[in-house]
Amino acid sequence: MPSSLLSVRSAAIFLVLFSQCVSGKDCVCELNSLQRPFPMDQLDSIQTAADKCMKSISSAELMEMDILMLGVQRRLDQLEETVSVLEKEDDGNLYGAVSLRIIELELAEVLELMAKLKKTIELNKQLNESTATKLQNMTEGMTTLEAFDVSHVVIKQRENLRIKRDLVECQHELKATPPPPTPRPRRCPQGLLVNVTGPRTYSLTQYGTSYPYGAWGRDPKPAPGKEDMYWLVALTSSNAFANFVRHYSTLSTLLVGVGPVDTTIASSNPTTNTIIGPNVVQYGDALYYGCYNTPSVCRFNISARSITNTPLPQNSGFNNKFPFGHLDATYIYTDLDFSTDESGVWVVYTAPDNFGNVILSEIIEGSPPSLGRTWRTSLHKRTATNTFMACGVLYATRFLDKQTEEIFYSFDTETKEERYDLRIHIKKMQTNIQSLNYSPRDRMLYAYSDAYIVSYDGVFQ
Repeated sequence: MPSSLLSVRSAAIFLVLFSQCVSGKDCVCELNSLQRPFPMDQLDSIQTAADKCMKSISSAELMEMDILMLGVQRRLDQLEETVSVLEKEDDGNLYGAVSLRIIELELAEVLELMAKLKKTIELNKQLNESTATKLQNMTEGMTTLEAFDVSHVVIKQRENLRIKRDLVECQHELKATPPPPTPRPRRCPQGLLVNVTGPRTYSLTQYGTSYPYGAWGRDPKPAPGKEDMYWLVALTSSNAFANFVRHYSTLSTLLVGVGPVDTTIASSNPTTNTIIGPNVVQYGDALYYGCYNTPSVCRFNISARSITNTPLPQNSGFNNKFPFGHLDATYIYTDLDFSTDESGVWVVYTAPDNFGNVILSEIIEGSPPSLGRTWRTSLHKRTATNTFMACGVLYATRFLDKQTEEIFYSFDTETKEERYDLRIHIKKMQTNIQSLNYSPRDRMLYAYSDAYIVSYDGVFQ
């Protein structure tokens, strides 16, 4: 119960005791109250109303409208980009028809989000009006109850609190020290990831259902002239190996499956410099992946068609020793997981001396690349299905069921804070997600899921 309500209750007890002796031995006491009876029912009613008011408004409800507004903004930006692509590539035939269909779907999503936003705004308006009325009624009720405070307990209590507050401020000024240096700005001005919406894109690739393992996405640091390009790597040999990367000029050409450009990395599968495992990323016009049959990071320069590599620390796991997985299955050859974010390229791996827990290292660009700062976490690698980076924060997912994947873990490389309570759900279109990566260019997640390419919008704080 709030202290002000207790004070009103205690202040209301104001009694006078009269006594007299009877027959020289016994004393008879007469108790008379100088005040009218205190309305306890009214006080309890205000207390109940205050409790209900506090429970009726949750942080999730307050955040819902912000999330919807961000979603509408992201959809409108994407719709503008898609219209711009249509204007550039419309030939009146295939490209135009596909792009118009994509615009139609995106517009439907915008309208659906707008309807949800309108409904949420109306509900919040009603909640705001109802809460304001209740607060006004409680304020008036408390003012009435204060009339019973003939000893001015509540008034004196307020004055004491004011004096204590002034004293604390005075002591703080006397002990004031120079302000600490301004902390360096975070790499992520938009805050932490709080939700994932979509899917936004869901399509089968040119390969059909033959190759369930692979990866796709956009280059966060594209070469000039390749800003609209998308890349795709499918593991075309034993669901484990690939020897070329495929590029599409736009998202439309990727969805339709026309005009791909294949760039060969190795002569065959498997052999030296072959890609092993689905966790591949492209950054700075170079492909980063796990080297075949060795615990090393390979970097394939797409324009120069040259390959360099750097070894991971001694005893790092490879060749399916520490794969991702869940209770029903493991994702083969996922010992190394590559990610991109606002600051560059990262690699996730583990080793026996870290008890199978995730190790995270920066990859420094160069020919050959090198490893930068390294962090050791408490997340056991086999308990996760995927990891990805966003704004210097490592996120991990796990398998909940055939329809839902959950982002449950995060590790902040700046504060070294670990969390296991995120509970951010991803709606799956297929049972498994073999690779998952974040693109800082559009703040989207790109998933390769049982031969399908899927994308999601990331909602940040």
